Amino acid sequence: MAEIRDIEVVVLDVLGTLVDEPGGLRAALREAVPAPDTASVDAVLTLWQQYVEREQRRIAQGRRAYVNTDTIDTEAAQTVADHAGLTDPAVIARLATAGRRLPPWGDSVSGLERLARHFPVLGLSNASRTALPRLNAYAGLRWHQALSAEAASAYKPAPEVYRLAIDTAGCAPERVLMVAAHAWDLRGARATGMRTAYVRRPVGDPPTGSDLFDGRFGGLDELVTALTTG
Repeated sequence: MAEIRDIEVVVLDVLGTLVDEPGGLRAALREAVPAPDTASVDAVLTLWQQYVEREQRRIAQGRRAYVNTDTIDTEAAQTVADHAGLTDPAVIARLATAGRRLPPWGDSVSGLERLARHFPVLGLSNASRTALPRLNAYAGLRWHQALSAEAASAYKPAPEVYRLAIDTAGCAPERVLMVAAHAWDLRGARATGMRTAYVRRPVGDPPTGSDLFDGRFGGLDELVTALTTG
């Protein structure tokens, strides 16, 4: 646990940090794709994840014009359908919206409520403008404001996405704390001058020994305690 001082606004990543993205996608795939075992479902999940990562990387590299997560998820769902032999349009359409039905981690809802008593709390997600409010409602996440990277026509870790949060916070970046379970996300935030805190999740991207984050925490409750006591 670490103490983090002089913070005015807390910004949290959503996918993977507050909701179990792989678990939610796995459940949707299990519902849509007839698979005899967990290994088969995991293989299809990997296909989905690799497609999304590849397309977002192509956008970041300027090899594809920006499209939001609604479009990429629709393409990923069709890729999975083609692989698994799915032909029912209704099943494919529901699968394309799986990213709107992701369960929260056990401490996410209570942690946000505790944080909101002490700080303005912002969500910052790569999820689209239309997907993000539905995801928040499904998971029971309550924000002072939730920001979609779609407003910047980019995906994290592009600096313009973090500037959305800094501009909304209305204070110096060193007084804005970015919280995530992904070291790559925190590196992007730190490059724009934000403070950073890593929260461990069963999924995510752990820090390396060379990452100079302001704090590393075993869960959201531990982070909230560090921010609100002392």
